[in-house]
Amino acid sequence: MRTILFAGMFILSSLSLAVCQDFTAEQRAACKGDYDKYCKGTVPGGGRVLACLNRQYAQLTEACKKVVDSQKK
Repeated sequence: MRTILFAGMFILSSLSLAVCQDFTAEQRAACKGDYDKYCKGTVPGGGRVLACLNRQYAQLTEACKKVVDSQKK
């Protein structure tokens, strides 16, 4: 049971590094600080991180705003 708990904690902590699986490494780097500040509890996948960043758009850094804008289709 303890092993499962530690594995789960490791997986959850590594999710914050992923930021968003649809972003390139450069885009993730541009938004990492904003993700950590506004969307830390958001699990990547299915557009959830992008949706969270969109909700916080006014507070985002200019670099991250460019990434969010580039993802709009």
